Amino acid sequence: MIDKKRSLWIYNKMNEIRNFELKALELFEENKLRGSVHLYIGEEAVAATICSSLRDEDYITSTHRGHGHCIAKGAELDKAMAELMGKATGYCRGRGGSMHIADLTKGNLGANGIVGGGLPIATGAALASKMRGQDRVAVSFFGDGASNEGTFHESLNLASLWKLPIIFVCENNGFGISVPAWQSTSVENISDRAHGYNMPGETVDGNDVNAVDEAFQRALKRAKAGEGPTLIECKTYRWMGHWIGDPQLYRTREEVEAWKEKCPIKRYRAYLLENGIASEEELGEIESRTKAAVDAAAEFAMNSPEPDPAGVLEDVYFEG
Repeated sequence: MIDKKRSLWIYNKMNEIRNFELKALELFEENKLRGSVHLYIGEEAVAATICSSLRDEDYITSTHRGHGHCIAKGAELDKAMAELMGKATGYCRGRGGSMHIADLTKGNLGANGIVGGGLPIATGAALASKMRGQDRVAVSFFGDGASNEGTFHESLNLASLWKLPIIFVCENNGFGISVPAWQSTSVENISDRAHGYNMPGETVDGNDVNAVDEAFQRALKRAKAGEGPTLIECKTYRWMGHWIGDPQLYRTREEVEAWKEKCPIKRYRAYLLENGIASEEELGEIESRTKAAVDAAAEFAMNSPEPDPAGVLEDVYFEG
């Protein structure tokens, strides 16, 4: 069972992510964000729960839908929002935008606009940790579409062969852009593919904090014991389209509304109250505080300076 301190941390992070994404949507619609934005709304339980058991020195790799992972791994909301707005005060000085936030101080090796691009990076980080004798684990977040990329199969194969301390977390939200998983994937559960690489595979309800945590704790224990990788599939759902403005002709409004009834934040809120883990006042305070923090982050980003064009060629190559 998750103790009260970590339970409230998870609830706080889920609310930070939800409010951040809603604010990003608002700013995008006001034409204040650079480029496209892929929102994580509806999937918050996965990132928040898993990152609640990671330390700064543990690694993650993220995806094009990566704001939730970044925030759960400790990203500062103001710097993250500034990056989305292309401002000089952003994590990558406005050069990365929505899909390329990284923060090495928190073990975040970066979001990635390439489908499946984070899998080999996390595998390499896990290999480095093992070769150096470090007590670190790597977590690779990826979507159902990435499980059909070559990087998925190559990474799982090498991680198993070398017994690397890595946990592969598939956030199966049902669609690869507009293609439903059942039309693109040869197995009902992506976790079944773990057997082909001689590692445990487990499918859980990705909107259930406790189910995600139980599976992750098993995988974490295995990784730290030197027993190698695990594949966890979290079945969840993105409420928004693949991108803002997506006409969503590939699914029905009824389907979306049915999944909204399974909202991970509302479910966990009810669980915390019903089991006496937190009070209405405690949860209300978290909800108010996280909304205010996101509003402040947006204000910071809007008042931040634009990058100086004179520095456009900086950080292109490392000359150390």
